[in-house]
Amino acid sequence: MTEMGKETAPMNAAEPSRRRRMVNLAASAAVAMLALVGCKADVISYDLPAESARYTFQAETNGVKTAWEYTSDRPTKPDTPTSQPCIADVVVKDPGQCRPEPLIFLRYDLGLDLDNTAKAGGVHPITVTGYYQDRLSTPPTVTELRAEASFDGGKTWQPVSTQADGKNTFTARIKDPKRNQAPGGVAALRITATDSAGNTVKQTIPKAYRLR
Repeated sequence: MTEMGKETAPMNAAEPSRRRRMVNLAASAAVAMLALVGCKADVISYDLPAESARYTFQAETNGVKTAWEYTSDRPTKPDTPTSQPCIADVVVKDPGQCRPEPLIFLRYDLGLDLDNTAKAGGVHPITVTGYYQDRLSTPPTVTELRAEASFDGGKTWQPVSTQADGKNTFTARIKDPKRNQAPGGVAALRITATDSAGNTVKQTIPKAYRLR
């Protein structure tokens, strides 16, 4: 399911329905394995309204901050392949219909040299690909991607030109400053993506790569 993090209340002010759905945010396959062998494991879950609502979900891992906004409602039928059963079906009693949330994840090819650095004062392309959980049978399409770069620890951000380069894939061309114009020689990236269903993700990487 989705990564662990903080989920806020719906953006709208609708009262929760009496019918409620169980959205499980357990992401680790280890949890499922523990359940299969009879071990007890905690699963974090939230009761959410059955009707469609807008949600935010935030996570931070090793300094990388990710914030999702997505629309979700109660599934009327399960949407999980038989080869990959829902974790909730294993560890939660009567979880209801199960379906992954439509979160956009980002994969990067930073186009760095063998020492994981980029040459200062030049322009180098990076490739960003959006993807979804394999369990989601009919994922949306990533339609827009915006990129920003910072070379002063995130104090200021400069827009980066991007272009579509295949399904869910975009190329951004970063103009790296000269080495003496980048304190610490560290580049930070901030990427925002939007899909055809209106779901968004914003990811900030404070130390994406170093300049040489």
